[in-house]
Amino acid sequence: MKLFTSYRLFPVVATLLVISMLLVQTGCKDRQHSSKKIFRYNELTGIASLDPAFAKNQSVMWPIHQLYNTLVEVDDSMQLKPSVALRWEFSEDKKTITFHLRNDVFFHDDAAFEAGKGRKLVAADVVYSFSRLIDRATASPGAWIFNNRVDPLQPFTALDDSTFRLTLLQPFQPILGILSTQYCSIIPKEAVDKYGQDFRRHPVGSGPFAFVAWEEGQALIMKKNEHYFEKDSSGKRLPYLDGIKVNFYDSRATEFLEFQQGRLDFINDIDASFKDEMLGKGGNLKKQWEGKLLLHKHPYLNIEYIGILMDTANSLVASSPMRLRKVRQAINYAIDRKKMMLYLRNSIGTAAESGFIPQGLPSFDAQKVKGYFYDPARAKQLLAEAGYKDGKDLPQIKLLTIPNYADLASYIANELKQSGINVQVEVIQKSLLLEQTSKSQALFFRGSWIADYPDAENFLSVFYSKNPAPPNYTRYKNDQFDQLYERALAEVNDSARYEFYRQMDKLIIEDSPVIPLWYDMALHLVHTNITGFYPNSLNMLELRKTIKN
Repeated sequence: MKLFTSYRLFPVVATLLVISMLLVQTGCKDRQHSSKKIFRYNELTGIASLDPAFAKNQSVMWPIHQLYNTLVEVDDSMQLKPSVALRWEFSEDKKTITFHLRNDVFFHDDAAFEAGKGRKLVAADVVYSFSRLIDRATASPGAWIFNNRVDPLQPFTALDDSTFRLTLLQPFQPILGILSTQYCSIIPKEAVDKYGQDFRRHPVGSGPFAFVAWEEGQALIMKKNEHYFEKDSSGKRLPYLDGIKVNFYDSRATEFLEFQQGRLDFINDIDASFKDEMLGKGGNLKKQWEGKLLLHKHPYLNIEYIGILMDTANSLVASSPMRLRKVRQAINYAIDRKKMMLYLRNSIGTAAESGFIPQGLPSFDAQKVKGYFYDPARAKQLLAEAGYKDGKDLPQIKLLTIPNYADLASYIANELKQSGINVQVEVIQKSLLLEQTSKSQALFFRGSWIADYPDAENFLSVFYSKNPAPPNYTRYKNDQFDQLYERALAEVNDSARYEFYRQMDKLIIEDSPVIPLWYDMALHLVHTNITGFYPNSLNMLELRKTIKN
């Protein structure tokens, strides 16, 4: 029987055979003592798609980042830098951006191309990729990034093979950050035409690693792109690794065991059940693990918070004491965030005592933006001024949360009780909480906001009154805030734009539609033989300069 016939009859067996053969060839198993360097990690939730148009969560973004390139990208200092685009310039009215592309970027070799040889990436590929993203037929969850931002008639234009033009409806400086997202990865039309619906599992990009095989629930294998365009400072072509293997163990315990035994190279975050075993209260490795493992910690552009519905036309709000600013401010003062971080988080993260904009962004400045700190006396004073001295006549407040955050909600309820604020915790499933917050049916709820792109505008858009829910789950409306937001969007000077951001953040602190809890931190456990592995504040898996010794 011919091999291609066997593959058609037994696709799962054939794919597993490919994976097994690759593992033998590349020496993924330590006992083979191969010189091949394969980086191995686990994805607990599995991978839904390898199509960039569906890169809506971390599990998909990580492999997409290895397989594809974008026009611009974010470095480890959260600054934008060129990738496929060598340089760009804005028109005088700031509505047009012209990108000049590299001429040495090639798609991976694939059967989608003539003679199986990957061709050069050109401006028409950028036009196709972005147009496909916003095409309703694609049904991409990332189409929103261009909604009401690009010209509806001709947003994307290829002036020639090396020049791409993007036309905006109005000036929008954060657009460069948006173009760095995995949604904006550049793909070839030939691959989509050839594979159709199967493009989700047969990716063809130009990134540092190329697709080899993927058996869902088993493993994903990628190999080094020998023709990748980037080089290091000494002129050596990147990446250094020979390949990547992604496992799909769905158990934290199994993942941890595989890591301990050296069959995984790193773990993203530590499960709550292992935190106390691995970490002290200060967030550092316990002595028995020192020298055996490396702990990497860095700011992660995510804020955890409690949201408060603000729409006074809503009957939930009209009858609630939380319609009063002083009650909302009292709640903010009544929570000891530092104690919370120490005992519930092993100091992973930073108590949110500034504004809603988290650490890790260039505009963050804790000296210029002062938030709330623990002051129960001030909380009680504000309650009294609102007409609820010692909490008298203050009705019980229901706090909605999801199972993973039940302990956090209980802590907050206990803290508020000390100041006379009676809170009942109700734990519901995540899907129900999302539904209720989207429909303005949740008055007091646990939330989080993870950056889509490295600009504080992404966080402040949560409070822009013209935005629906999501992202404006609190239905916050402040005309002064809206005016500052719109001025910031058109401001091309970074320093001036950051000052607008801080003014908006101060308004959020004053009005208190949210209770910021902590600015998150990414935490990785890494084996000591891994170097050059430093993800940025978007927690993007960056492996181009990673070395496995």
